[in-house]
Amino acid sequence: KLFINPFYFHHGKGSHVRKHTILNVSPINQFHIGKNSCIEEFCVVDNGVGAIEIGDNTLIGLRNTLIGPIRIGNNVILAQNIVLSGLNHGYSDLNIPIRNQKVATKEIYIEDDSWIGANSTIVPGVHIGKHAIVAGGSVVTKDVPPYTIVAGNPAKVIKEGVIVKKGKIVNDEYSID
Repeated sequence: KLFINPFYFHHGKGSHVRKHTILNVSPINQFHIGKNSCIEEFCVVDNGVGAIEIGDNTLIGLRNTLIGPIRIGNNVILAQNIVLSGLNHGYSDLNIPIRNQKVATKEIYIEDDSWIGANSTIVPGVHIGKHAIVAGGSVVTKDVPPYTIVAGNPAKVIKEGVIVKKGKIVNDEYSID
């Protein structure tokens, strides 16, 4: 895991990649994990088709799959069993098996302070805004605006424009202290 070209692999101070993580990391594309971030056990991280950048103080939970290109901000939480794949197989020529067709990639970008719930899937090209929440089990096929909560398959907005003052949500029907 650690014998990778330092120009392509950056391991921030205090960050951890747990022992049973599968790192399919090659020098073809960059892999960056920021300071005090953690990739938990049984994750698969693959930068073969695009760079993977993980910010500071970010948690990548158990059994997640990350296939680049992916950019994850600071203070992000990914719960368990999440799939983020910036890769999509081509299927335009019916005379060629799908597995033999060209692949396409689009970067997935998750901004700072967001939370992705367990068993969610984020498809190529999706941008998740700052402090957004993706409910568990969601399939996100479209961009999620900042301060928005989405849920479902496909994910739909269930709450947007959350207003935060002094670290507390102030326009919610529920009290959050």
